[in-house]
Amino acid sequence: MEGPMRTIFTYFGAAIAEIAGCFAFWAWLKLDKSIWWLVPGMASLALFAYLLTFIDSAAAGRVYAAYGGVYIAASLTWLWIIEGIRPDRWDITGVAICFIGATIIIAGPR
Repeated sequence: MEGPMRTIFTYFGAAIAEIAGCFAFWAWLKLDKSIWWLVPGMASLALFAYLLTFIDSAAAGRVYAAYGGVYIAASLTWLWIIEGIRPDRWDITGVAICFIGATIIIAGPR
């Protein structure tokens, strides 16, 4: 897989890895889960960082900035699927604005 589809899948894979890793810490500290939740959590966070290195860009900051929009969308998906809370119209509006910004960052002429 090459081009834009690879970039999209890489960003979403990174988002899933980051959210899962962060949730492991949340579960440990807020949901009284075992400290052993941190082992897969830290591995997931390492996978997140590794995946972002596959984005084709000369500037890491641009990759991270564009990733922000993807992260927000993935976080709201997590909210809905894992936590059972349906995003409201303000959540959807916010993620649409973020996607517009991420698209401009990724696709803007350089």
